[in-house]
Amino acid sequence: MNATEILQGQFLTFHLGAEEYAVQVLRVKEILEYQVVTRVPNTPSWVRGVFNLRGSVVPVIDLAVKFGLCESQITKTSCIVILEVDLKGEPLVIGVVVDSVSQVVDLTTGDVQPVPSFGVKVNTNYLLGIANTGQKLTLLIDIDKILSVEELPYIGHAQTAPSPEAVSAEAAGQSNAQ
Repeated sequence: MNATEILQGQFLTFHLGAEEYAVQVLRVKEILEYQVVTRVPNTPSWVRGVFNLRGSVVPVIDLAVKFGLCESQITKTSCIVILEVDLKGEPLVIGVVVDSVSQVVDLTTGDVQPVPSFGVKVNTNYLLGIANTGQKLTLLIDIDKILSVEELPYIGHAQTAPSPEAVSAEAAGQSNAQ
């Protein structure tokens, strides 16, 4: 996909604090009500934990913390957006905690402006651009660039471990087959 194709199409918008962000709809697998997340010891503060999604362990990150904002407070509008990211050429399913999901917007390349130069060392590598979606500006996120190479192991290992429920179900299936 070239840069023009990435900057047009459908984007899911969501809120973190007072700001609106968006990711490409094609990267969104599903949107869930916030559910219990199990904290994993010795992980960075932006790794909220893991949860069971139909027998698979899915790591959950708090985008607000990752972006240097305050930790997301869980409310009745909080959601976990399930995304597929590219982990060194391999697909990885992760959940991201957001304060609320807004809408799906159709964007054209004319709607998206490049990320401005801030003149200081501000890491904007994870931004595709900034879209004018009404009264506010929406920051378009390149979800594959949210995590650095050094950070990927924190979430990659959680993805590979089967959940206790999946292990129990597999063991029960094997004993029934014998």
